[in-house]
Amino acid sequence: MASDRGNTIIAVLAGAAIGAALGILFAPDKGANTRGKIKGGFDDKKDELKNKFDEFSEKVKSKFSATKADLESSFDHLVANVDDQTEDVIATLEKKLAELKQSAAAAKTQK
Repeated sequence: MASDRGNTIIAVLAGAAIGAALGILFAPDKGANTRGKIKGGFDDKKDELKNKFDEFSEKVKSKFSATKADLESSFDHLVANVDDQTEDVIATLEKKLAELKQSAAAAKTQK
């Protein structure tokens, strides 16, 4: 979706630059003045396009950073939950082992 928006912006700016150049070419003026206007128009559009690209690039970087932070947070939360569950399982197993030892000792004394 962001790629479509970027392509649309580029297409609009390119169309505007071409339209401006054609308008200047067909306007009655000296060749040097016409070339100067075309160059100035292209320079302006080039700067505008660069600014739009930089703005778009910053938005993408910002979204990527936010997504990366969200993923890191989710991963840290998952690891913490696994650690907690691991400790619970170990505690349960230790309790069962102690119960089995008691049962084995009781069975041994009854013989």
